[in-house]
Amino acid sequence: MRLVVLGCAGSYPSPTSAASGYLVQADDAAGRTWSVLLDLGNGALGPLQKYGDPTALDAIALSHLHSDHVADMVVLNVLRRYRPGGPLEPVDVWGPTGTAERLTQIAGSDPATDVGGQFRFHEWDPAAPVVVGPLTLTPVAVEHPVPAFGIRVQGPSDEDPDRTVTLAYTGDTDACDGLDELARADLLLSEAAFIEGRDDAVRGVHLTGRRAGEAATAGGSGRLVLTHLPAWTPAEIAVAEARETYAGPIDVAEPGATYVL
Repeated sequence: MRLVVLGCAGSYPSPTSAASGYLVQADDAAGRTWSVLLDLGNGALGPLQKYGDPTALDAIALSHLHSDHVADMVVLNVLRRYRPGGPLEPVDVWGPTGTAERLTQIAGSDPATDVGGQFRFHEWDPAAPVVVGPLTLTPVAVEHPVPAFGIRVQGPSDEDPDRTVTLAYTGDTDACDGLDELARADLLLSEAAFIEGRDDAVRGVHLTGRRAGEAATAGGSGRLVLTHLPAWTPAEIAVAEARETYAGPIDVAEPGATYVL
């Protein structure tokens, strides 16, 4: 199983990164590569064309419906619908209640941008994991001002295809029971948008590096990758906070970074 960072900027694209978007891939026993998107925020379609194939997606998993996590779904629809080879068959899209309506709202009323033809929408059910080839996606409800889910992705280990490894993506969340559940993972891809002290008055929205580290320690995460850092949250502060509470390896997500599990 491989994770490729397409975009990792928090809340809006930065000068060096698109907003949230991640490509997860795994090969099955026959050698076929399966591709799943985790979110596709502002600007993330560009790097998707560099590191993956927008016409060969097997599923799209949306953590929540804020535009920095879903805005480029609208232009992905345009790419898939109007390519010279003709429209593609719809791809399965999993998300919170109201996903189709939210993307329609962003796309506007022009029939030329209607999102119905390229996407087949499904609502997340935490009791019903989604199987995509060799990958299993399990949504976990987390704490954010809108309905939001972290996503556990289980798939074959690169070193031993008979062993299952787990990637956990927090989406946007504060500390909560769902985060604790997600953190039982080989790799925890955790947002860390806030800073201790600066953002203490705002709870129920985002994690700090410290709270991300606490979750990683409690869950026994094998590696912590901090992501969704806005331009006003210095990476070195997020890492320093996380190191106070987590002794394992810590990375800061960067566009194009690839993690092989």
